[in-house]
Amino acid sequence: MQIQPKKPSAKGPAEWFTGDVWIDPIAQGEEPSRIRVSAVHFTPGARTAWHSHALGQTLYVTEGAGLVQSRGGDIVCIRSGDIVFTPADEWHWHGAAPDHVMTHLSMTEGVPEGQGPEANWGEHVTDAEYHGEQQ
Repeated sequence: MQIQPKKPSAKGPAEWFTGDVWIDPIAQGEEPSRIRVSAVHFTPGARTAWHSHALGQTLYVTEGAGLVQSRGGDIVCIRSGDIVFTPADEWHWHGAAPDHVMTHLSMTEGVPEGQGPEANWGEHVTDAEYHGEQQ
């Protein structure tokens, strides 16, 4: 058994997020494991861009309140203790509610080498999309 040193928090890249988001890497498995786990901290109103994961994603909300949406679906409120599963290749976004911080654990699986990206990133979620307004 080894106690792993805590890695520094990293600011979420502007290409992937709107608002202030911080990422704490927790685990990245080594073959044959390909698990990826990070704690992702969103300030009020911060959110991901539209994206999908090659092998799906599970979120476990540890703090606060947030919003999630699959493309073409309704915006759903999430709170501490909620578990959200997004199937492989489903375009979606997630982030904090407008007036709350939100932290979740993001659990994904890496793809085998040479079989494409783990995630595909798209356009930013507009303010109108975030607020559920018709465009």
